[in-house]
Amino acid sequence: MRTFRCVCGNTLFFENSQCVVCGREAGWCPTCRNIVALLPGEPGGHVCGNPGCRAALQKCHNYAVEQVCNRCLTIGFAPSASADAASQPLCDCCRFNDTVPDLSVPGHRQRWYQLEVAKRRMIYMLDELELPYGTEADRFPLPLSFDFKADAIPQDGVWRTMGNQERVYTGHANGKITINLRETCDVEREKLRVDLQEAHRTLIGHFRHEIGHYYWQLLVPGQCDQSFQAMFGDPENPLYAEALERYYRDGPPPNWRGAYISAYATMHPWEDFAETFAAYLDMVSVLDTAYHSNLGGPGAHGEFQAMLDYYCHLGVVLNELNRSMGLIDLVPEIFTDQVAAKMQFVHQLVRQPSAGA
Repeated sequence: MRTFRCVCGNTLFFENSQCVVCGREAGWCPTCRNIVALLPGEPGGHVCGNPGCRAALQKCHNYAVEQVCNRCLTIGFAPSASADAASQPLCDCCRFNDTVPDLSVPGHRQRWYQLEVAKRRMIYMLDELELPYGTEADRFPLPLSFDFKADAIPQDGVWRTMGNQERVYTGHANGKITINLRETCDVEREKLRVDLQEAHRTLIGHFRHEIGHYYWQLLVPGQCDQSFQAMFGDPENPLYAEALERYYRDGPPPNWRGAYISAYATMHPWEDFAETFAAYLDMVSVLDTAYHSNLGGPGAHGEFQAMLDYYCHLGVVLNELNRSMGLIDLVPEIFTDQVAAKMQFVHQLVRQPSAGA
């Protein structure tokens, strides 16, 4: 991830909707692909503050009305099919939302904002890797969409279980990614991380894992089934439901670190792929940020072994920095030869010409 520059000279970050120095509104310009100051334009519109762009812009509905987005559209765009005709249209990220949180519940707007921040960062990296995705309106073969739902209403900041009632499960099914709002609560998420003995549990990690399932369905079946099975195993044996029951009954095998990126990856080949895909997105995101922060390295578009080697080098340094502050490791994974081979499978899959078509 890059940093950006306001017209006043102050640094802008990917999440900014306002410059903290000059107070100008800021937002994502899809023409020059920068976070820019939004200068006055035609009534109801803005002009990109990048002097090399100056595109005419309009705020996304979820920026102008809901304050959970910071992206703009170029004026003259075709309205999104999912936008209310009476409202401003939705941007290239918000148009994938099928279900948003119930905003009548106190606190849900802030939780929705947290989800959108993580989703925008994920989509930024998908675009950097030139990975394909689209909506049903785009007639995309596997339409991507998001449901953000809650299964319990927090009262006095306390989340309560649903008992035998219907619950929302974070997951992916045929292009639909569902995230439970409970994952936006730092306390609840940390409880789950500790209970499940996970090295990390983050919102962006959920998005990266679930989009891994999406790209498995988009890029693997009927295209590279045999090579996938040789690397990750047969997804039909055992059946997913059987593997899930066994994992939560018995846990991972004791020697799992030799061949898997995480304990959860041992559950089933689909989860192994999704966990590996998420770890790959972690790597390219960190390398991209390091490159644009003048820390060197191959960035997000280098040769695989060079990328992995530099990521491991950065991991040692960043882990020690975190430990010096009493924080958990930034890069907790162990990249054995088998784990690296799985990461390289993902690298080759996302870089193949058909992936960006």
